[in-house]
Amino acid sequence: MKIRVFNNDIEKAMKDLKRKLSKEGFFAELKERKFYDKPSVKRKKKALKAAKRRNKKSRGKARRRN
Repeated sequence: MKIRVFNNDIEKAMKDLKRKLSKEGFFAELKERKFYDKPSVKRKKKALKAAKRRNKKSRGKARRRN
């Protein structure tokens, strides 16, 4: 990943970097890895995430039909 700095505008470059990192899920992964999760908890979280994705996907399809 590269962030270019124009006219010594470090603040804008930092803002761009944070935006790119958050889009890629970097901060979410850091938050997840902060504490140890037992394997059973990991499975439950994974299943909840998948269900959330499925629900979100089905909501989008329902909107398109109307």
